[in-house]
Amino acid sequence: MFNDPKILSIAFIGGIIPALLWLWFWLKEDQKKEEPKGILPVIFFLGMLAVVAVLPIQRVIQGSTENEIARIIGWAGVEEILKYLAVLVIVYRTNYVREPVEWPIYLITAALGFAALENMLYLIKPLAAGTTTVSLLTGQLRFLGATLLHSIASGIVGISLGLAYHLEGFRRYWHIFAGLVTAIAFA
Repeated sequence: MFNDPKILSIAFIGGIIPALLWLWFWLKEDQKKEEPKGILPVIFFLGMLAVVAVLPIQRVIQGSTENEIARIIGWAGVEEILKYLAVLVIVYRTNYVREPVEWPIYLITAALGFAALENMLYLIKPLAAGTTTVSLLTGQLRFLGATLLHSIASGIVGISLGLAYHLEGFRRYWHIFAGLVTAIAFA
């Protein structure tokens, strides 16, 4: 299943195209477009890598609790924190964030990278089973549902970071914490 190049290629295209379409949409909304060249593809890729880190942690969460609500909160929490860290790895202590509005752009970009790889993984099984209709429905539903949900949740974190941009001390950390909690609750 994971070694058929045709299935992997179709899953890759089916996973990445919707994310790139959403990225194009969100970037068209950014009127200033002042992000440094090359930073958005790196953040997109780090968002994809976050999936690799999330999967084993989510397996541990799944095995450690029978409570479905706790499991969902744990899964969402890990996803949101790792998408945030994917951005923080690149922009922390740099001059890449010159305005508060850049935080949501970076977080949404990481979320779309995350959704791209996640969508690809969701498409592999129906493609390998030869169920074209299920593959198409899975891709379309994830394009409208999961991909947009990842963008909005990470956008909430980005907005909280933007609001905290000029704050100091406890108020800054409170905004970041509140943004993460809100994103986790939303997801």
